[in-house]
Amino acid sequence: MNKIFIAVAALGLAACSNQDNLEAWMEESTRDIKVSIDPIPQMTPYEPVTYDVASLLDPFNNAKIVPAGRGRPRTGGSLEPDYEARELRNNIMERYSLESMNMIGVLNLNNQIMAAILVDGLVRQVKLGDYIGVDFGVVTQITDNEVTIKEVVEDRNDEWVERINTLKLQVKEGA
Repeated sequence: MNKIFIAVAALGLAACSNQDNLEAWMEESTRDIKVSIDPIPQMTPYEPVTYDVASLLDPFNNAKIVPAGRGRPRTGGSLEPDYEARELRNNIMERYSLESMNMIGVLNLNNQIMAAILVDGLVRQVKLGDYIGVDFGVVTQITDNEVTIKEVVEDRNDEWVERINTLKLQVKEGA
């Protein structure tokens, strides 16, 4: 233990002698250096800016989303959908695409056949003539296994055409 203490003390004394040499070298090296510091720049006074968003479009307002083709002049074609009538109907089933819907059953209420559709975690009922889907679909037939929907869509030539689509009954295995 004493040997270690003696070795540490000897190293400390050697370091002190080297420190004197280091300080002398630093003084000699910095003698010819001239430092020039730029003056502090003049501060400009703060000018507040008003941020007026009342006249700007709200990006989160769903009512501002316009379907494709709405801005074009109406051609008067017999298949062109009526956007204004759709807005007046305000049907919840027209807000979802058919791909997000699942047919889960058929109901017979007062001799009227209805299909049970699961959409967005809720079960909805549709009957013949109800509007469904984002492509102006109308329910044309309900069977035990599927719902047939006639949609009106634009083709490559920007003309409105009818398309038949179906929702098949979704059954779980073992049910």
